[in-house]
Amino acid sequence: MNDQAPVQDIAGQLAGFASELDFAAIPPATARRATYLILDAVGIAFASTNFEFAHRALTALTELGAGEQPVIGFAAKLPLRDSVLMNALLVHGLDFDDTHVPGVIHLTTSCFPTALGVAAQARRSGKDLLTAYVIGVETAARLAAVAKGAFHQVGFHPTGLVGAFGCALVAAKLLGSSHDQIVTAQGVVLSFASGSLEFLQDGAWTKRLHPGWAGVCGITAATLARHGFVAPAKPYDGRFGLYAGHLGALADACDYTLATRGLGTVWELEQVAIKPLPACHFTHACADAGAALHHAHGLRSDDIVSVRALVPREVMKTVCEPVSRKRAPANGYEAQFSVPYIVATALRFGKFGLADLDDAALRDAETLALASKVNCEADPDSPFPKFYSGEVIVTMADGHEFRHREEANRGSAERPISEADIEAKFLDNMRLVASARRAEEVRDHVLGMTAMPDASVLLATLALPH
Repeated sequence: MNDQAPVQDIAGQLAGFASELDFAAIPPATARRATYLILDAVGIAFASTNFEFAHRALTALTELGAGEQPVIGFAAKLPLRDSVLMNALLVHGLDFDDTHVPGVIHLTTSCFPTALGVAAQARRSGKDLLTAYVIGVETAARLAAVAKGAFHQVGFHPTGLVGAFGCALVAAKLLGSSHDQIVTAQGVVLSFASGSLEFLQDGAWTKRLHPGWAGVCGITAATLARHGFVAPAKPYDGRFGLYAGHLGALADACDYTLATRGLGTVWELEQVAIKPLPACHFTHACADAGAALHHAHGLRSDDIVSVRALVPREVMKTVCEPVSRKRAPANGYEAQFSVPYIVATALRFGKFGLADLDDAALRDAETLALASKVNCEADPDSPFPKFYSGEVIVTMADGHEFRHREEANRGSAERPISEADIEAKFLDNMRLVASARRAEEVRDHVLGMTAMPDASVLLATLALPH
């Protein structure tokens, strides 16, 4: 049994943090880092407008009814919750968005669209928006970390599941909810939170919906709570709370102290990693290892007999199984969760990018032949979840063996991506759909959000002009 007894009144402690935090209490470096995480997310959202999934989603949501909330990169306007759903889908759509490494959860993709939408509708300031965003990141990161990666083992995606609780706190803060109402919002959202990993079986689009649905759940829960709706008192450590209800026996290994440890003094936002590659974060170290071997040795596919990819045991269900699908992904989304395909691509070309998700790349016979030689193995020396390590070992026809290990994935706290790198990534993504002038305008508004008296100005700037 778990020797870490549940912390008393987790919901109450989180509510206290959310209700009491103001912008002045956030360290300047943390607030600045937050704006750069948001800048990264906005660039990805704009890039996503160039893809089919975004247009199909917007068409569907528009059919449900018009509203007054702008959508990033589009001229359409939707009701608040549908706008949040759409904007979050855009941020998460290319699987290029940030990850809180210890919690194994994407955070900005749900917390920022929720904060943006609610702050704009309530005419709150840019500082209020950023404060609420930080609250969502700090709380959801801790709630996800409690499970130590176990949600993935039983088929749940923490980004949607745990993200809903963070979004409830975001919305409640911006709506001016009382401490008790914020506690209630967490109890309400327990019945809404969801996120299935079944998409891994065939590359389905449903994962893209998870962060936006978390936002919808959070806004709904916070609003119900403000009107006196009665909710369970123990949403986390109750008999059928978040962990027991989803993890079963694995809940015994949860460390409930992580849910509140260091609130307001240790900033988990600093543990959020920016993605340098458009793929599941679990694949990055192996991708970089494969690219390093390409550049160091100029390996030819025909001369490679076999490839071993060492990954953390905890991520194999996500990026290594089922083997037949991972070696020959049916679409770009499935490829983003495939160590064999990504390693093969990196070994051949020395890189992995958005172009490698095109149909032509996915059907490339030489890449697929090399991917068929890639075998994934559990890494006995993995530091997961502190880092998402990866090692690639290549055996050649002449018997030579080449290997490269990435102990800490790029973008993690130990190997951070600089502000200049984040801006460069943002501009690269914006160039897919916008002029340099437009990209610079968006960048300046995002990085200057804390000077805005009305967050609706930021949201309007992110939408196309009418």
